[in-house]
Amino acid sequence: MPEKKLTVQVGERRLVLSNLDKPLYPSGYTKGEVVHYYTRVAPILLAHVRQRPITMVRFPDGTDGEAFFEKNCPRGAPEWVQTVTLPSSGSRSDRGPGTITYPLIEDLPSLVWAANLAALELHVPQWTVGPGPKRQSPDRLVFDLDPGEGASVVECARVAERLLEVLTADGLAPLPKTSGSKGLQICCGVRTRRPDRTSTYAKAIAEQLAAEMPELVVSKMAKALRTNKVLIDWGQNHVAKTTIAPYSLRGRATPTVSTPITWNEVRACRTPAELTFTAADVLHRVDEHGDLLTELETSRVALPANDRR
Repeated sequence: MPEKKLTVQVGERRLVLSNLDKPLYPSGYTKGEVVHYYTRVAPILLAHVRQRPITMVRFPDGTDGEAFFEKNCPRGAPEWVQTVTLPSSGSRSDRGPGTITYPLIEDLPSLVWAANLAALELHVPQWTVGPGPKRQSPDRLVFDLDPGEGASVVECARVAERLLEVLTADGLAPLPKTSGSKGLQICCGVRTRRPDRTSTYAKAIAEQLAAEMPELVVSKMAKALRTNKVLIDWGQNHVAKTTIAPYSLRGRATPTVSTPITWNEVRACRTPAELTFTAADVLHRVDEHGDLLTELETSRVALPANDRR
């Protein structure tokens, strides 16, 4: 069956969109609805992904089909989609083999272009680029709270409450969001000149909580250790790693979203459903609350200089 195509005007750009009536989720949520969601949430989402190399997770046959991570900007991308070429992990050269040319999603047309590729998930590092092809020092710190078998986002919420106390005592301003999957992510705006500093700090905090709350928290990835517990994944602070972007869809059975939440919602959580939000839910929340992660950009503080952790 030939592709159904539609030419649309998005800002100053003309885009050809295809198969907008194709379901991308088992629930029947279509590519057209994906494009609509990203168009509606763009004014807030773009602030969290600008100047950050994008890793897309694409689901061309929907979330029931095969997915693939794509770091390099796809061939055939419009010439106006901005890119940045950086050394791949472990590369010692800025040229030739060992580099990745990432897309940058800087505006609404670029976001709609990605949505039309069935790039449901947008992942970003904890650092920005610029001016030019230059990686800046990390400006975000993230703790990914991932529940093991027998645990859920409810247990993640209890760990997040303690993490709030520890990080606040260190002068940070942590903000929570759901992962859009099973867990929570706690984010802080930070300043540091050492690319490895956030990872070192996060690891130490994770190990501290694992020692304090051994019945609930682990800081090591081994699945055998994680039953009924929450992994504090500190490794996403490594310069080569990425985290699901705020307001990004997830490739699950339903169009759930990595959703900023309040600390009151974290404290009140007693069932997973309370912290599960679909694209429609998020658009209502944005209309009501605006961007709950605004302070992520305005509350950056230096990481504690004390290496006691």
